[in-house]
Amino acid sequence: MSLTHDPRPPLPDWITDAYAVLSARIVDSTAGGEVPAVDRDRAVAILRADEELALECADAEHALARLLERGYLYEVDTELRVTSPSE
Repeated sequence: MSLTHDPRPPLPDWITDAYAVLSARIVDSTAGGEVPAVDRDRAVAILRADEELALECADAEHALARLLERGYLYEVDTELRVTSPSE
């Protein structure tokens, strides 16, 4: 996934790779017209389960923190959602 035209600040490649994995899973989680979201524990599990990323728990948590800080994701209650960049 190329984030070269994204207006948000750049992140290290391994975190943008984590974002690509996680955002695809979040977007695919829509059921019955609900807003696509995943809870934080599930997000960590998704990142840890990806064989290409091979993240430890602390690394997955760090990636989530950075994605939230930089605005790639946002949190509502305990759910993480993908921020849609302005076009």
